[in-house]
Amino acid sequence: MLAEWLRPSKKMLNHALHAATGIILAVVAVEVMPAALAGAPAWLLALAFMGGGGTYLLIESGVKRWQEGKQAGAGAGAWMVYLAVATDLVGDGLLIGTGSAVSSQMALILALGQVLADIPEGFATIANFRDKGVGRVKRLLISASFLLPVIGAAALAYFAFRGRSEVLKMAGLVFVAGLYMLAAMEDMMREAHESAEDSPWSALSLLAGFTIFLVISGSL
Repeated sequence: MLAEWLRPSKKMLNHALHAATGIILAVVAVEVMPAALAGAPAWLLALAFMGGGGTYLLIESGVKRWQEGKQAGAGAGAWMVYLAVATDLVGDGLLIGTGSAVSSQMALILALGQVLADIPEGFATIANFRDKGVGRVKRLLISASFLLPVIGAAALAYFAFRGRSEVLKMAGLVFVAGLYMLAAMEDMMREAHESAEDSPWSALSLLAGFTIFLVISGSL
């Protein structure tokens, strides 16, 4: 919603997306992996992480084939953007829901990290819709509809893992983390490079994003 009234420059968007990438890395490295390693064997977590990333690659391949079968045009392009963003948000919801099955504190920290990371991507997404000629009212409706994949995926993951063994919960959490990290990072870095050329500030922004989440996680 903020993207309708705040329009950052392309250079600022590049820096913000790098910061968001740093936050995503920190979510997995600081919050997910230490908890998972304390509750499940490393070999199982390694398989789960690779499985999550591999699942994302299969989904991405299917989406690309679907896109290639669509006719070119402003409407088609806008819906392709919508599908890509919705897929990322499903990953967000799955991670929050799985984290909720582990503990409420983990769910809170994961949700906070994802909100911080999703703000820059929201700016890039709305700008993309604007460039494709989608009107403001429709853009606002689209923004509101993005709540559905997050809430639906979070509820699905929570009920799927609630009451399961600790090992299964942690394996599921790492599986989703592999899917989420690859999906979010690939999209964010691509959008960052499309918005403006990288600079030393881009790298510093990535480090700052990681640091911010590290401090937040340590203080909760």
